[in-house]
Amino acid sequence: MIDLTEAESYKNKGNEAFKSENYEEAVSLYSKAINLAQKDTREYATYLKNRAAAYLKMKEYHKVIKDCDEALSIVPEDPKALFRRSQALECLERFEEAYRDAKTIFTVDPSNKAVQPILSRLYAIVQERVKNAAQTTSKVDQMFKLAFEMSEDIEKREKAIVNLLVLAKENTGAEVMMKNGVVNKIQQLVKIEKNMDIYVNAIRVIGQLCKRNVDRTKEIIKLVGIPWFLEIIDSENETRVNAAQYCLQIILNTFSGMDTKKDTKPDTSLCEQHKSEIDTLLTCLTYSITNRVITGLARDAIIELIMRNCHYSSLNWAERFVEIRGLQRLLEVCSELEEYKYESAMNITESSRTVAAACMARVYENMYYEQAREKFHSQVDDFVKDKLLTPDLESKVRVTVAITSLLRGPLDVGNYIISKDGILEMILVMAQTDDPLQQKVACECLVAAASKKDKARTIINKGVDILKTLYSSKNDAVKVRALVGLCKIGSFGGDDASIRPFADGSTKKLAEACTKFLTNPAKDKDMRKWAAEGLSYLTLDADVKEALVDNRLAIQSLIELAKSGDQSCLYGVVTTLVNLCNAYEKQEMMPEMLELAKFAKHHIPEQHELDDPDFVNKRLTILCKAGVTTGLVALAKTESHNSRELIARVFNAICSLQDLRGIVVQQGGAKVLIPLALEGTSNGKKQATQALARIGITINPEVAFPGQRNLEVVRPLVALLHPECTALENFEALMALCNLAGMNDTTRKRILKEGGLAKIENYLYEDHLMLSRAAAQCVCNLVQSDEVIKAFEGENDRAKYLYLLCQEEDVDTVMAAAGALCILTSVSKICCRKLLDLNSWVESLRCLLANPNNEVQYRGAYMLYNIINGDRDTAAKIFETDIMEILMALTKLDNPELNKVKEYAEKCLAAAETLGVIRKPEEGAPSQSIQEENIEEED
Repeated sequence: MIDLTEAESYKNKGNEAFKSENYEEAVSLYSKAINLAQKDTREYATYLKNRAAAYLKMKEYHKVIKDCDEALSIVPEDPKALFRRSQALECLERFEEAYRDAKTIFTVDPSNKAVQPILSRLYAIVQERVKNAAQTTSKVDQMFKLAFEMSEDIEKREKAIVNLLVLAKENTGAEVMMKNGVVNKIQQLVKIEKNMDIYVNAIRVIGQLCKRNVDRTKEIIKLVGIPWFLEIIDSENETRVNAAQYCLQIILNTFSGMDTKKDTKPDTSLCEQHKSEIDTLLTCLTYSITNRVITGLARDAIIELIMRNCHYSSLNWAERFVEIRGLQRLLEVCSELEEYKYESAMNITESSRTVAAACMARVYENMYYEQAREKFHSQVDDFVKDKLLTPDLESKVRVTVAITSLLRGPLDVGNYIISKDGILEMILVMAQTDDPLQQKVACECLVAAASKKDKARTIINKGVDILKTLYSSKNDAVKVRALVGLCKIGSFGGDDASIRPFADGSTKKLAEACTKFLTNPAKDKDMRKWAAEGLSYLTLDADVKEALVDNRLAIQSLIELAKSGDQSCLYGVVTTLVNLCNAYEKQEMMPEMLELAKFAKHHIPEQHELDDPDFVNKRLTILCKAGVTTGLVALAKTESHNSRELIARVFNAICSLQDLRGIVVQQGGAKVLIPLALEGTSNGKKQATQALARIGITINPEVAFPGQRNLEVVRPLVALLHPECTALENFEALMALCNLAGMNDTTRKRILKEGGLAKIENYLYEDHLMLSRAAAQCVCNLVQSDEVIKAFEGENDRAKYLYLLCQEEDVDTVMAAAGALCILTSVSKICCRKLLDLNSWVESLRCLLANPNNEVQYRGAYMLYNIINGDRDTAAKIFETDIMEILMALTKLDNPELNKVKEYAEKCLAAAETLGVIRKPEEGAPSQSIQEENIEEED
């Protein structure tokens, strides 16, 4: 039986909660009333209307519309339900529907005064939109005729499709285009279009139509289907593949609430709501990884999409990926070889195995509990067993290549597999055969396996002689791989000059051999890639660094290799550059621990004399002037966080030299550093941000970070103001933010939005002179913002602390603090009065007015004028002290450099006289304050 009394009681309680602005509680109580009420009754409709009002306050507009729709189905033309639905529709920018509801209210109740202003406003908006829509419709029709008519002039068609892309960015244009069948037109166009610019922009139009609009995205997928997107991504043209990849990413972002910017997080509620769509799209992409007919570029793009979206920080799809056996598909790609080319073989690029290995590493990062890791290991085990069950040579070779990829991706899994009984022995046996292919893949695996000292020792014990034998091979592909293996083992002492695994001189000989492979134009890129990897191990030796950097041809070859953007070259090239720049992480040696180690007779690493700062700076200069930045820019497209950190380290090392920062900006380094600072390992982000800070200190931010970039660079710089960062990193971030804050109000607002003001102010209290000075200078630029002035006017001691800083001995700190106070006092009387609440306000004023620095004196006089101007009480308080005598003295100065000080001292006295605080002295008599005169009269 339905209890109407209880339902009414819940409604009344809901009304009380609503009046108390406790809207969530109100929704809960109204929902209980709705559950108890009989459907299709007026009471039921009332409860729905009330809940809609609470939802409206909570900005849950879709829920408002749903409740009002149901209420109106019971009581048609109910004014309250129509009014609330109209408000919700307006907030969702569905103005035509909102106007329709407002008009219905007016028709039903013409005396309703609340709806009249809303009706007028919506009418104006709707009329404007009708006008714009008519213009947009005309533009769209015109562009359709040009873009989709194959007989039209090619140049006109190219311009038309670009115009359609621009129109798609506007909601009205997108809606008109959808209504006029743009999706079908593009679908037909790409079947026959030969012009790649038109083709790519047509794909971009689809992406733009999907952007941040779920309904349009669903409609487009319904019209063309997911297979169509997989069809357009299948191309040998890199621009087309990138456009299709971007389009698919936009679709995933629309369903999940993410953005194309690096650091955006998905909306959990949206992900749950569109779980089916996201799952379907990612499943289709997963199954396409091993599609035998797609191009290698398409395969790489698909794997990158999986890698970008599987992580727990994005769509958290890694476990599902493993569940549907996506891992096996990646291992299949990793085991693919150019030497085994059948009709059923997959097309791969030089980067395919590297991209697949990086994707496996990304997936493995998500296996953060034991059961998930076991499932991951189990699937890798199954793959290896399945391959080795077939006793033929090809299976062994494919397994070895897959293990190499595991060692280059999720290293723990690679080590787990290679430590299994018989695996390392099998690889060593393959290395000793006469078959060049077996020798080549075995060498690659041994190189990847010698990643840790324990593994390197095992290979030294078992495999050095084998590698030396293979190095004598006549096959260059085998020889260069064996050389890299020897290089890796030979470098296992790192930069410790006292450890040498091989005999003296061997490392230099290996380096010379690598350099010959690297600089020989007759060798293919694969050889040069391996040579670069060999050097990446050997360049830990300072002698090798100096020899390599003096070989300009070798450096140029290294940079050219980097410029190719080939991801498989990335590790070797970037690690070599990191070593040359000494940009690797160095362990700090505490003197006490050093003495303790000596006493305990432990090994103590020794730094080579060629690793002294002078030699490092010389190497940095040579690399930068040779154009290394262009190579780093090309390689920075990688999704691998570890590789991004290495790239950031090289950039930061180069930017440590002031003279080289301009070259970095000129060659596109600043543009690349921003995404590196926003996404990657914590160290990588810190290194990239420090490089950006150094650029921002030396170079005008308008030049270094043009357009939107000066806003994008703010977040990482503010993040560098952290207690865990070094004092140098804090200082450089403050200096860069200071320069940015001086640019414009938009940048200042972004600094405030990112929580910059509070973090910057923390450094005002630091005991470190350079940090407190930089913070004061930063605040001086920030106070030009109205929001900062309001913050200083609040109930706090911010202005007082700046005033205290005026007593500091450091002239630059005083100048900055006084400059900030000049701005504050010129616009805020609240701040003016706050300064006199300080016990030592007179001392601060004396320090400014009597300062030996002319500029500080001027700022003191200017600030004082602002404080006393128009405020008799404050002026009287000031002139009770000896400030008047100081001002009188300043007016008598003859030094032309102090003319500005003299002018404002006179202005201060004139203002005080106008306010009646002092009187102009008679000829020859000293100036006297009115308060003093009154006291004398009373006595």
